[in-house]
Amino acid sequence: MRILNLLLSPIKGLLNFINTYFKSMIFVLIVVLIILSGSSTNRANLMEISLNGAITDEKDLLSQIELAKDPAIKGVLININSPGGDMSSSVAISDAIKSLNELKPVLAYASGTMTSGGYYAAIGANEIYANRGSFIGSIGVILQAPNIEKLADKIGISSQVVKAGEYKESGTYTRKWSQSERDELQRLVDKSYELFTTDVANARNLDINQASIWANARIFLASEALDLGLIDKISTYDEAKSRLKELSQVEIEMWYEAPVIERFMSGIAKQSSNLIINSLNQKNILWQW
Repeated sequence: MRILNLLLSPIKGLLNFINTYFKSMIFVLIVVLIILSGSSTNRANLMEISLNGAITDEKDLLSQIELAKDPAIKGVLININSPGGDMSSSVAISDAIKSLNELKPVLAYASGTMTSGGYYAAIGANEIYANRGSFIGSIGVILQAPNIEKLADKIGISSQVVKAGEYKESGTYTRKWSQSERDELQRLVDKSYELFTTDVANARNLDINQASIWANARIFLASEALDLGLIDKISTYDEAKSRLKELSQVEIEMWYEAPVIERFMSGIAKQSSNLIINSLNQKNILWQW
């Protein structure tokens, strides 16, 4: 027993040290990170906002755009690598970028994929640049839901519904949609598509009568998108940053960086949110740009 205690004593000592001082060390670390983060961002005059992955919630992007309205920030780069996602969130982000662009230069850059709602977000910017290997477009709307009626019959599950309003059950996945329900959902999709194409045409000075060429949900390589007028230039990331500096008329560029703790917590929150939303989307009707 003595030998065992002797062998375990270093471990016990380490555990006692952690138990006694760990919280204090974490607190000191947090204070240091806050001080260091704050000192590096006070003089920022340019800001980059990233739009990555599926668009499922606009709150985080809108808060960053609100922060970018600070008069000290002279220009904003929206770095986009997104296939699109939720309709209302995409519209909200696009409108917010357009409003920001009325205050200062905003340049959107396609670093990978800028399609559907991701492209919708970009059209509010002053200019749109793109990596030469990026995918652009997919201007279209889709509404889809599974039909599990046959599966439910096999396992003995039936649906019970009490409703008011002829179309309240439109989009259900427990049975095949009636023709009137399908027609109503198609009407919504068509109106959404009209909204999308009209906004793109107005923002990019495109002929709405030629929408079948640039807005039939096709995905274009950057060079094709340039020929169609969907983007302004093919460039590298550094070239896009240089162009924003030029538009913003800053002599010495100082890029804003969010505090370390804020970036860390934001990443955890976003990953958790995406897991929950993706799980729900697998079970319910899904709108997509």
